[in-house]
Amino acid sequence: MSNLAVLPIIIPLIAGIIVALFNSKVPITRILTKILSIISLAVVSYISWLVFTEGAIILETGGWIAPYGIVLVADPLATLLVLTTNIVAVACAFFAPHALTLKQEQHYFYAFYFFLISGVSGAFLTGDLFNLFVFFEVLLMASYALIVLGGDKVQLRESIKYVLINLFSSILFVTAVAFIYGAVGTVNMAQIAERVSEVDQDGILTTIAILLFFVFATKAALFPLYYWMPKSYIVPNPVVSALFAALLTKVGIYSILRVFSLIFVHEMELTHQFFLWIAGLSMVFGVIGALSTNNIKLIIAYNIIPAIGFIIMGIGVLNEDALSGSIYYLIHDMIIKTVLFLIVSVVAYVAGTSDLRKMGGLIHYYPILGWLLFISAFVLAGIPPFSGFIGKFLLLKGALAANEIAIVLVALLSSLLILYSVMKIFIRGFWGEKDESGKYKMKSTKGFIAPIVFLLLFSIFLGIGAEFIYPSIESISSYLLDPQLYIDSVLKE
Repeated sequence: MSNLAVLPIIIPLIAGIIVALFNSKVPITRILTKILSIISLAVVSYISWLVFTEGAIILETGGWIAPYGIVLVADPLATLLVLTTNIVAVACAFFAPHALTLKQEQHYFYAFYFFLISGVSGAFLTGDLFNLFVFFEVLLMASYALIVLGGDKVQLRESIKYVLINLFSSILFVTAVAFIYGAVGTVNMAQIAERVSEVDQDGILTTIAILLFFVFATKAALFPLYYWMPKSYIVPNPVVSALFAALLTKVGIYSILRVFSLIFVHEMELTHQFFLWIAGLSMVFGVIGALSTNNIKLIIAYNIIPAIGFIIMGIGVLNEDALSGSIYYLIHDMIIKTVLFLIVSVVAYVAGTSDLRKMGGLIHYYPILGWLLFISAFVLAGIPPFSGFIGKFLLLKGALAANEIAIVLVALLSSLLILYSVMKIFIRGFWGEKDESGKYKMKSTKGFIAPIVFLLLFSIFLGIGAEFIYPSIESISSYLLDPQLYIDSVLKE
């Protein structure tokens, strides 16, 4: 059964090779992508069921026992994130043929799409720090190809910035891994946690922890390291933007969550208090960015930053309610950000522009699209009973229990401004009198709406079905608060 842990990595990897072989036959490639994405989701769903009913699945590759060999750890947190990744991937697989040009499809989009999913899944499942770096590089190489797909001048300009910042953070990452190996003699996360606790996280280890946080914060686009992200995420094809928004920053925030709930938990008054400051500033500056632009794609891109702030807030507080809120909000945000990126891409397509100042009255032509945006805005902002509300309620409850009043006030104000920033698209773009000048020529939205509805229904279920989902989230937070459970399951002590 332990071999099941590698399937979420292997299936997309093999799928990417298969679709690359059929790349010249685009209709076949589209069908294969949809079928293979659904197969991957089905397999991951089965693995998730096993993990949540029978416990973590540990794979010691090559028969080398931990910590000497490469270990994959399909524990509840990793499995839940891999499952969400595959749900997002299926929606994007069905959206892509309608959003991509034939030229983009012929330039191996579908192959790199699968390689990206494989890299992301590997980053979630790996049990050692060096292979976390390796899987980061796998997903980044796929993202480098996807961001330049199409070859527009603006894409090339933003891709240079994107590649350089990620290369720099990768250099720091592998340097930090070398430092930690030099300090504790291992890169296996369970054994690192064990050895760090033995020396009570002395000064050099806290310094390495801050360096690792800097690396992961760059990849997660936290304040003040988010400057590379907003424009880089809006220049590729819309389906690529949606994948980036859902997955790339989330791998960075997952890494922070894993490392700072398992390994570096002995100097919380320094590291985790610092997280609360970063969380608050990310919320504030992200919302300011969203309010400062009339580009509908940039509005959604900037809204990634406060969402990451909310998640890091729970990691900073680090009690059961706050951690449950972070995990709930992480899953919620992966889905709703995909929904919003897909919606605004369709809005820009039917309106012929991304500039809000040149829109108005679209509700008369595209009512379904308008109301999908309206509902998504409420889901994103955390209006009850949607999933954003459940995550934020738990985060605020945890922060209040820890007497962190300032971050609670910042979070509440940010939530209101997030709602306004997205509702601005609905009010200015969709509301208003019907345009009779003939500016809008009816364009077909066939193929766009179904994947959006599919994901939005998942997001709504996360809210109204919270009584079914929350016990699993709560069990994950309890598991994270006791690092010894992870250590014992991996090292079999």
